[in-house]
Amino acid sequence: MKEAPQKESVAERTRGYIDAHPSVKDCIAKDLINYSSLARLIMKEMGIKNEEAVMIACRRYAQKLSKKDHEGDILSILADSRLEVKTKICIVTASNDWTVLQRLERLFAKLINQKALMQVIQGAQAITIIADEKLRNEVVNDVGETNILKVREDLVEITVKSPQKIGETSGVFSYLASNLSEQGVNIVETVSCYTDTIFIVHENDMIQAYSLLSNLLESAEMATENRH
Repeated sequence: MKEAPQKESVAERTRGYIDAHPSVKDCIAKDLINYSSLARLIMKEMGIKNEEAVMIACRRYAQKLSKKDHEGDILSILADSRLEVKTKICIVTASNDWTVLQRLERLFAKLINQKALMQVIQGAQAITIIADEKLRNEVVNDVGETNILKVREDLVEITVKSPQKIGETSGVFSYLASNLSEQGVNIVETVSCYTDTIFIVHENDMIQAYSLLSNLLESAEMATENRH
């Protein structure tokens, strides 16, 4: 007979709620939270009855978070990051089929000789091909029009080039993406490759997206300098 799964404790559910809300977690770490209001919110959304237990869990978690400088780690990465922009980008979405992969392999071999750049992302349902617009027809023809699901043009690729320690620091991508989305920038596609964090946006959003990211990097540099 299987044992019934144990219910999470109030403390575990409280920590889970905080972890799922980065903005709340950040305010807790900086001691900017009204714990009574937070406890009532958690009780309402998580269906918890014991306010005192939630309050205690919040304060204990706050003590743990205050010992970490997670935002400082992210800002340190961004302070040493730089932006790179490529215009006239297209995205070709093809069906996820082994024949498409074979055709892409041949296309890659040809493009390497031409020193042309192309990125491929394989998902469960489709294959996404990011390339220069001048390669659009070549990609479509080589992949086969019957395998093409969608083609998007008039896109811009903005790359945040960071130091190697980004691989050991969590939350950098989330920090950048959330700032873009909060300001109404529609991220068409994203790619993370080693030290590069790539955002693909419409040409109409290029100036706003670049300005936002540039300001984030400048602010991070200033904040890092002030910490020392």
